[in-house]
Parts: sequence; C-alpha cells; structure tokens
Amino acid sequence: MSVNEDHTSTRIGTDHVIVSTMNDLPGYEVTEVLGDVFGLTVRSRHLGSQLGAGLKSMFGGELKGMTKMLSDSREEARQRLIEHALELGADAVLAMRFDANDFADIGQEICAYGTAVRIRGNKL
Repeated sequence: MSVNEDHTSTRIGTDHVIVSTMNDLPGYEVTEVLGDVFGLTVRSRHLGSQLGAGLKSMFGGELKGMTKMLSDSREEARQRLIEHALELGADAVLAMRFDANDFADIGQEICAYGTAVRIRGNKL
C-alpha cells in the first residue's frame, strides 16, 4: 500500500475529513472519539459480466468488468463512510477498513468502516 493510500483526505464541499488506515495520525492528537462509522453498498452483478466471467474463468485472466464493479463499490462505500463521519462532526476516520461478502449469490456487499474522531494538530 502506498503512502497516499494509507493517509488520504477527502474534501466534500467545504468540509474536510482525513481517512486513514492507521490507528493514529502523526502530528495530530485525538481529542474525542465519536464512535464507529460505516458506509455500505450492495451491487448486483450484470448478467453480461457474469457470462464473461464464466468464460474467462475457463481460460484465465483478469475479470475486468468485475474488477471495475468492485472498485466502484469500494469508492461508493468510502464516500458513504465519510458522509456518516461528517454527520457526527468528525475531523478524521481512523483504522478504516473494507469488508466484502457475497450477497444472496446475486451480488456483492462492500462495507467501509472505521472510528470517527475529532483531532487537533498543526496540520488541521
């Protein structure tokens, strides 16, 4: 994982939330823990991509349609996590993780979760 992926910030309007996979942020102090936050999305698989994936699995190779769907789903779940954190008045989300599960054999559930906190430091 690159440094940019490990500690990124997202701007929504004028609000600023730092999202990090780390348990703390160098240069910042956690002043208040607001609780857990999450973002969830469930996506169904497109019939065409399922057929393509079935053929591709016989011959090997990347399932590009599925890769794009999962990447888009992760980004959507992450944005929902940020929205949830903003609702609580958070400055940051720490220990952010993703979880993924099959959903009723027709789709994929993606959940982004972490701990919403208020922080102070010389970089805020």
